[in-house]
Amino acid sequence: MAAERRARPASFWLLALFFCAFVLFLYGPMFAIFVLSFQGPEGGLTFPLRGVSLHWFRQLWEGIGTVDIGAAFRRSLALGGVVMGLTVALSLAAGLAYRKRLPGGTALFYIVVASLIMPSIVVSLGIALMFRLLDGFLRGWLEAHAPSVAENYVSALGLFTSGLGAQLTWTLPFGLLIMFAVFNRFNPAYEEAARDLGASPRQSLLHVVLPLIGPSLVGIGMFGFTLSWDEIARSSQVMGDLNTLPLELQGLTTTVTTPVIYALGTVTTVISFAVVGTTLAVVWAWRRRAGARA
Repeated sequence: MAAERRARPASFWLLALFFCAFVLFLYGPMFAIFVLSFQGPEGGLTFPLRGVSLHWFRQLWEGIGTVDIGAAFRRSLALGGVVMGLTVALSLAAGLAYRKRLPGGTALFYIVVASLIMPSIVVSLGIALMFRLLDGFLRGWLEAHAPSVAENYVSALGLFTSGLGAQLTWTLPFGLLIMFAVFNRFNPAYEEAARDLGASPRQSLLHVVLPLIGPSLVGIGMFGFTLSWDEIARSSQVMGDLNTLPLELQGLTTTVTTPVIYALGTVTTVISFAVVGTTLAVVWAWRRRAGARA
């Protein structure tokens, strides 16, 4: 065994060095921001580190000027939760529909996946333009039929209208591709056995299919939330007058010159890792429970 380890070729160490450099390149900036967020009150935006404290996290909690970070945080959580739920539900429905021959299914699939290859800012601008056209139509219709309502009408652009639609164009293709992979290796013999035992199609779905693909649905939910939580480009033109946390963070980069912006980045990153960790824990518990039942 020792002789085999000593006999590793030079290419192995070259590739190992390349991999370490890649990991450092990938996670180095995140660790740098994490470290700088714990600076003392006299800390700046660059190294060397000036003291160690939670000063900038306290300042973040108290507020950053006129920017309401707490409200943006709650909006991002709410939007991420809705995107997660819809991504799971629609991906599951699409996966079940595509198990049988679906008229126009091929064209529909390419239309959905096309949003992945289109530039995100173009998608955002297109959705914003569509909703502005809708605003013009609604305002004209309200002025003709309900003038009192037209006076208070502002715009259809909003967090859970255009903003939700823009983010679903990003999350749904991923969910759909995952469901295709899941059902491509799903053994239909389990459903056939359930029907032979007298189960209805609904019972077969609830008690056979969903428990087997449950971990994959949890993974789709994680993708939906994390992609929504970090989304900027597709959200930049469609949120109306309410920004999500990533958009507020992007705006702060041009006005805030203290490590408080690093503290905000650390908080958002910790939440993303917490979602990933929770997802892995749920999947592990699910599989362990299924193994115990078996």
